Parts: sequence; C-alpha cells; structure tokens
Amino acid sequence: MPRFVRRGLQVAFDLAVLSCAYWLAFEFRFEFSIPRPWLPPGLIGWAYVVAIEYALLSVFGVPRYSWRYISIRDTARIALALVLAAMLLVTIRLAPPARLEILVVPFGVLCMNLCLCFVGMVAVRATRRMIGERQERMLRSAGRKRERVLLLGAGQAGVVVAHEIAGRPDLALQPVGFLDDDHLKVGTQIGGLPVLGRIDQVAEIARRKRVTRVLITIANAPGPQIRAITMRCRDAGLDTKIIPGIYEIVGDHVNLSRIREVAIEDLLGREPVQLDDDQLNASIRGAVVMVTGAGGSIGSELCRQVCRYTPARLVLVERFENALFEIHRELVAAFPHLAIEPQIGDVTDARRMELLFRAARPSIVFHAAAHKHVPMMEHNPGEAIKNNVGGTRLIAALADRFGVDRLVLISTDKAVNPTSVLGATKRVAEIYIQALAQRSKTRFVTVRFGNVLGSNGSVIPIFKQQIAAGGPVTVTHPDMKRYFMTIPEASQLVLQAGAMGSGGEIFILDMGEPVKIVDLARDLIRLSGLRPEDIEIKFTGMRPGEKLFEQLATDAEHADKTKHPKIFIGRIASPAWTEVARGLDALLGLVDGGDAGSIRIALRGLVPEYTGGDLPARKVVASGVVLDLTVPPALEPADARELLDVAKPRRATGSQPALAVPG
Repeated sequence: MPRFVRRGLQVAFDLAVLSCAYWLAFEFRFEFSIPRPWLPPGLIGWAYVVAIEYALLSVFGVPRYSWRYISIRDTARIALALVLAAMLLVTIRLAPPARLEILVVPFGVLCMNLCLCFVGMVAVRATRRMIGERQERMLRSAGRKRERVLLLGAGQAGVVVAHEIAGRPDLALQPVGFLDDDHLKVGTQIGGLPVLGRIDQVAEIARRKRVTRVLITIANAPGPQIRAITMRCRDAGLDTKIIPGIYEIVGDHVNLSRIREVAIEDLLGREPVQLDDDQLNASIRGAVVMVTGAGGSIGSELCRQVCRYTPARLVLVERFENALFEIHRELVAAFPHLAIEPQIGDVTDARRMELLFRAARPSIVFHAAAHKHVPMMEHNPGEAIKNNVGGTRLIAALADRFGVDRLVLISTDKAVNPTSVLGATKRVAEIYIQALAQRSKTRFVTVRFGNVLGSNGSVIPIFKQQIAAGGPVTVTHPDMKRYFMTIPEASQLVLQAGAMGSGGEIFILDMGEPVKIVDLARDLIRLSGLRPEDIEIKFTGMRPGEKLFEQLATDAEHADKTKHPKIFIGRIASPAWTEVARGLDALLGLVDGGDAGSIRIALRGLVPEYTGGDLPARKVVASGVVLDLTVPPALEPADARELLDVAKPRRATGSQPALAVPG
C-alpha cells in the first residue's frame, strides 16, 4: 500500500474514533435520548471539538507515530494532548454565553468524551500492534518447536526477561514459570507466569514440567549463589544459561542475544560497585583526560568508564597499533558525541610524550601502561625497569611540568613484599609517585589491586585454551591463592579512588577473599560441561618470582577505611625526594647494560623488602659512577639502603663510557 494512502486511512480512522467518542458521550449524557433542542449545538460542537482535539494531537506528533510499535511513551503523549484539548474546550464552555451560546457543550459530555477518546485512540493502535506481533510470531516460529524453560529468579530482571521472551518467538523458548527463594512469591503469578517453587526444587520441578533448560534471571547475584545454582542445575542435567548484569537492562528491555553460558566471572562475582556519581561527574565532566596503556585490559575499560562522565576530550595513548585501533573504533561508535583522540606512543619516549602533553594539556592522567607478566619480567628485568619505572618517572615528570591536576598510577598487589622483578618495579613506581607528590602541585595518587578476571594473558584464557585442547590444565602449586576482581569493577574503583585523592595516597581496593587457583581450574572445567576428573590438572611448580599468596598491603601501611566501603588507604611515610631521585638515576643507569644481577641488587636498594633473585656480589657502573653492590645473603633494610648512598663514589677510570640517564 502506498505511504500516502496508508497515512490518509490512519487520519480518517483517527477522525472517526474522535467522532464516535463525541456522539457516544452525548448519548451517555442524555441516556441515549438526545433532546431535540440539543441537536443543533451538538452538530456544531461535533465539528469544533473534533477539530481542536486533532489539532492538539498533531501538535504532539501523534499522527506520525507508527501504530505497529505504539509504546507507553506514545500513550502518554496521546493522553497529554487530549487533556489539553479538554481544558481548552472547558475554557470555551465557561465563556460568556451571550457570545458563545452556540458553542455550548455540556460538561458531562466533555468529561466522557475525554475518556472515550483516549480509550479509542489507544485501543485501535494497540490492536494493530497485537495483530502485527501475532503475524510475526507465526512467521518466525513456523516449523520450529519451542523449548520449555524455567526462569530462576522472579525479581525485576526475571519479569523483564519473561516479557522479552514472549515477544521473541525466534528464540524458540516457552517459559513455563519462575522459581524463587522468596516464599511469599511461591504460588503467585508474576508477569503472567506462576512462581512454581523454590530454586532448590529445580530438579523436581523441571522433571514434572518436562523442562530441559533453565535461565538464571537474578541480576547481579553474588558468586556463591550462582555457583550453588549452577552446580544444582548441572547435576540435574539441565542446560543452564544466565542473563547479563542489570546495568545492561535499560528502559525495561534486555538484549536477549547476550544471554550466555554461566562464566567464571559469575561464580566469583560480588555485589555490584556503588559509585559516587556526583563526585565522579564533578571530577571528569568537561575535563581533558589522558589514559596511557589505553589498549590494555584495564586501560581500555578505564576509557569506557571515563566516557560515561562526558569529558571534554579523551586522549588514548598506546604503543600497540592494533589495540589502539580497536578501542578507538569501539569508543567512537559508542560515544559519537565525544572528542576521542588516538595517539600512538611509548611512555618511555620522552620526545613523543612531551609533544602529546604539550598538545593535549590534560587535567587528569590515568597511567595504566606497564609490563605485567611475572615470569617474562624475570627474564627481562631491564625492560621491566625501563617501562614500569622509567615510563612512570617520565609521565609523572611531564604531569608536574604541564600542570596536570591529578595523575593516577595503576599498581598491583605484587608490589607488596615483592618477590619478583615486576612487583619490585611497581613498588619503585609507587615510591617515586609518593615522593614527587610532596613537592608538586599535581595530585599524585596510586591505586593498588590484584588480578583482574579475563585480562590479557591472565590465567582464565590460558585455562580455557587448555580445557579446549583436552588438557592438562597446568597449575603451579595446589595451595596458590590469588585475589580476583572483574575488569569493570577494578576500573570503576580506580576512577572513584582517583577522584578521592588529595595527593600522595596509596589506595587499596577491597578484593574480597582470595581464591585458590586449583579451585578456579575445577570451576572452569565444570562450566565447560565436563567433570574435574575428565581433565587432568597438572602441578608444574612455582615459576620464578611467584608467591603462594599475594598481599594488598603491608602491616606498616596501616590500611584505613575511606568513605567508600571498597576502598582503603595505606598510610606510610613518604621517602625523601633526594634519596629516591638518586636511587632511580642509579637504577635506570643499569638498564642498558643488561646485567640482570646488578639490576636486582639495585632494586633491593630501593625496595629492601624485595627478596627475588640470587643477588650476587658485584660492582657496576651507573651514570659514570662505580657502585660497590656487594650484598650479603641476609640483607637487612638498613644495609640495602646503603646501595643508594653514593656519597663515597669512586669515579670510573680509563675509557669506560658513562651510561646516559635522562633527566
């Protein structure tokens, strides 16, 4: 049917509905016996009443709305237009009768006309929508058998999912009812479906209702609850899937294409992070924000979270072209109204970083660029120093020089009593940031947390690959434990901690309870549809630099609570600037020499609690100064600090070159 013909029919139908409502109101008013004297004013009123009503509907754009997709918002606009029309008609009715006697319409007629018009206008559109949806369901479900499914959780998310499934016959799902642990809901009807029983009765009810699939519709359920439900359903032989988090359900609509298998993140999940949006809005909105390491797991999620608070400009700094391309493309598609600049650059490249700071003039910098793999950094300690220490020193110095308001350093629990080069370098970066904060107007803040689930190169993707290959799953030690947090959760708390900081603090994120890596492996095996005995778990022994368990703070830091329940602050005295600057010069002066033993000794000089490496006795040259780095096996903190004491240096002799260290 041509568009103008369809539009003309819709206009005619609307006018017919308004006319029928008007005359029905007259009939109701006079009990279906309209007095003859009222016929002339009734006929005249018919014309101007319908004209006023349709004019107001047109002003609100109602005739342009598609009948097939009428929504609550459309219904509200119809109601508003008709109420305004009724108010105008009442005003005309109250005008001096000598002038407008011919336009008099009884108040009862106007009142009933308003109700009948609204019911009629909405009814014809709703009927069109129901017919269209029925036709689509018939087309989509033709030849397909619908699978019976139980919904576990009769809360807000469950009701939304039930309604969405009802409108999506292409999913071939037929919800038969809810299960919920709230005994007050059992036996009631919610969203048109019965609440059949408790969740712990899932096996019995599924068998009775001939159900083969269950859908967990408990938004943001804690990990232990998801674990218990998943294991119970798997034991009953039921296919188990889960809806996305409630933050992905917007406007009473859930994207059912994102319903997925239960993941390890669900089993380890905790209560969702509650952010102080007012504080974050005040901190980020309208600011120029720079994120280094923007293509990494944490860096990219920080970018996504920052965009939610509408910065004036977001500068993405990343040295890997492909990673930068992907995050830039994603952000531009999701936030087309924001100015987002992709900048390729290495945080150890002084000239390039200076150009970026000079051009962007950021007010907030999130420094997430770093090497992070423990065994890899044990093999390449010089590169760890160059990137994690040298890169941090350069970015921090530029932040101070260009008047950045706030810099947030992303650190790790491996910096606490480090046994690895990685942990020691991150601790050195923390020390430098703390020392610089004492002499700079820039607010330097450090945020420390543990492992994040699903980050690049983390244990979860490795385990999944090993399970897909049929095993074995390799675990270094049966007692090894780690703290875990989801990437969005960590990034949100980083933003919050950064906004709270006044300068020099080390904020520590609450990671919950540590998890045994071997338990993690067993959970992933079960989630893959296998039994733990189906896949071999092989213990390979601890790798260089690893610890059985990590700490988030030392006893000396006295981590105190902040106003946010998941953020603590470590209070430890800031080291002297001259001592730290001199130590970093000596440390960075060793990098290009490639002498791993000397680098480890120098690291212990800055971080006395560092216990990694063999730490042999030797003498090295740093910045043209010969340092005696002979260290006894049992190094005490006071002895280690002597490594930084170059008060009695012996100048290098002969033609031995001095290593250049950037200022």
